[in-house]
Amino acid sequence: MDYPLLAEAAAPAAGTTQLVVAAVVSIVLIVVLIIWARMHPFFALMLGSATMAVAANIGFEDSFASFSTGLGATVGGVGVLIVLGAVIGRFLTESGGADQIVDTILAKTPARRLPWAMAFAAFIIGIPLFFEVGVVLLIPIVMLVAKRAKLPVILVGIPALAGLSALHGLVPPHPGPLIAIDALGANLGLTLALGLAVAVPTVIVAGPLLARPMAAWVPIAAPEKLLGPADREHPGRRPSFAIALSVVLLPVLLMLMMTAVEATGLDGTPVGAVLVFIGTPLQALLITALYAMWALGLALGRSAGEVADETGAAFAPIASILLIVGAGGGFKTTLVDSGVGEVIGTGIAGSGMPLLLAGWLVAVVIRIATGSATVATITAAGIMTPLVGELTGSHVALMVLAIGAGSVFLSHVNDAGFWLVKEYFGMTVGQTFKTWSLMECAVSVVGLAGVLGLSLVV
Repeated sequence: MDYPLLAEAAAPAAGTTQLVVAAVVSIVLIVVLIIWARMHPFFALMLGSATMAVAANIGFEDSFASFSTGLGATVGGVGVLIVLGAVIGRFLTESGGADQIVDTILAKTPARRLPWAMAFAAFIIGIPLFFEVGVVLLIPIVMLVAKRAKLPVILVGIPALAGLSALHGLVPPHPGPLIAIDALGANLGLTLALGLAVAVPTVIVAGPLLARPMAAWVPIAAPEKLLGPADREHPGRRPSFAIALSVVLLPVLLMLMMTAVEATGLDGTPVGAVLVFIGTPLQALLITALYAMWALGLALGRSAGEVADETGAAFAPIASILLIVGAGGGFKTTLVDSGVGEVIGTGIAGSGMPLLLAGWLVAVVIRIATGSATVATITAAGIMTPLVGELTGSHVALMVLAIGAGSVFLSHVNDAGFWLVKEYFGMTVGQTFKTWSLMECAVSVVGLAGVLGLSLVV
């Protein structure tokens, strides 16, 4: 996944064969350095980026320019969201608020249905939220549910991730679908309705159903580094379930209001402008973090000094996550700037295959090559725009969904989201491929199947 800060892909820096070979070599190098040389992912991603840049004729003197730009953009976008989410999560867990939510979930839901409950929660929360925002909000809940229910974290984590990922790729107002809707001239309401119809079975298959074999392959417990011991005592008063849940739902409410204001054209009014401002991800999470400090700190009898100490304690566990996610963004930007995705996608679009399948495949290839769902969507939509003139309105909407499904295929080492999930869940690179990457493939393929199925009846 990626935060929508990237511009369109640059013009190709070399020939098609050279770019493809350079991309493959750089990705293999990163995997080898991490798995066999035991190098920290941050340095492996730096070396992989430099290799890609030089092999793609970007030049020695500029070999780290794209990497630095991408790292800064990722840390400045996703990184700030991760920091704010870590603060919210810290107050939820240390105040006992997350325990209250988990106690209620466990009391109301049989253990065998917890994966379904997490998928449903992620689906609802994920409608207005960017993927990264949903992850940082749900991670404390997922970890505690797994710990308290004594279940593998993958069993409850994958359904939550599937819910967020499917919404991210298929349903407006997420940036990818909106980009494609604008480029292809699709109807927003129709795309939203069809997107939800495709997303529901996609989440079911890629989430709760797929999570069971994955949990057997990777039977790991929730990591201690983010939550601490499961049996720790919470000092002072414990927040009510309603207060704890309000912290989780506040950014959802703020972003929903922003979406409603923009959809009704009221964003030009004074009140509408304010709602749009506070509903953007950064402002929404900042407001929520400040609210958490009060509701889960000061209001429970903690002093201002204790609240400040708790806030500072939230930063240490995510330092490595920030650096690795930032480096993943740097490598992604190096690939985007080389133009590798654009040259491959153009060739596929001209192959003569069915248009919906071609749109999906173009997005898949660009996604695999660059690691960016947003760049895959931008480029694929641009390539397919001249080809959709003869399609009906419903099939133009389905083209948006086909591109969206393709844009989330096979998250791997060039995607900052890969490292985000790896570090949060405490997995190895191999375990992340067997769970997160496979889940993303399932979301993409099942999403395509839903699109092709709907194309026969609409």
